[in-house]
Amino acid sequence: MGRYTGPVCRLCRREGVKLYLKGEKCYSPSCPFEKRPYPPGQHGRSIRPRPTDYWLRLREKQKARRIYGVSEKQFKKYYEMADRMKGVTGENLLILLERRLDNVVYRMGFAVSRRQARQLVVHRHFKVNGRVVDKPSYLVKPGDIIEVKEESRNVELFKENLERAQERGFPHWVEVDPEALRGKFVTYPAREDLRAPEIKEQLIVEFYSR
Repeated sequence: MGRYTGPVCRLCRREGVKLYLKGEKCYSPSCPFEKRPYPPGQHGRSIRPRPTDYWLRLREKQKARRIYGVSEKQFKKYYEMADRMKGVTGENLLILLERRLDNVVYRMGFAVSRRQARQLVVHRHFKVNGRVVDKPSYLVKPGDIIEVKEESRNVELFKENLERAQERGFPHWVEVDPEALRGKFVTYPAREDLRAPEIKEQLIVEFYSR
């Protein structure tokens, strides 16, 4: 199956939690999840799934996958990488997802959502350490400098997005210079620092370990 291109608000309703996939709309009263906090579809109001162990693990995996906007194949690859790393597999998995270039661009405030960040990266608007990178899955390392390339610095979108991001504040593991349209990935985030809908990563590990 290819990339999901349908209405993303349905995904939040399906998972029963805000995934913040639509940028500013997610923070406004017009957010569809606020109006209809139940699964989409004709029988959404009446759906009462039996919470089996498998169902809980599957939903947690799907929730994390949808938050970061990666395919099933990519997500499993990240899990296998995390499992080979030292440390706690679940935490390693989340750190790998946070290191994706599209996620870092989003965390730095250049985009209002990860979906928008992915599009901007693919359209070659960003440099990493002085080189244009157009792979959203590129894994950023501590010390890497991410900046809007010179030809794109007159795009008003970046300034508007950064103004909104400054109001909310930036995560401490990135440093951002809004005037220079540049940021630095300072360090890997700790598990407790991640600002995202609560993910129970142990359930994801159990899903793939079954």
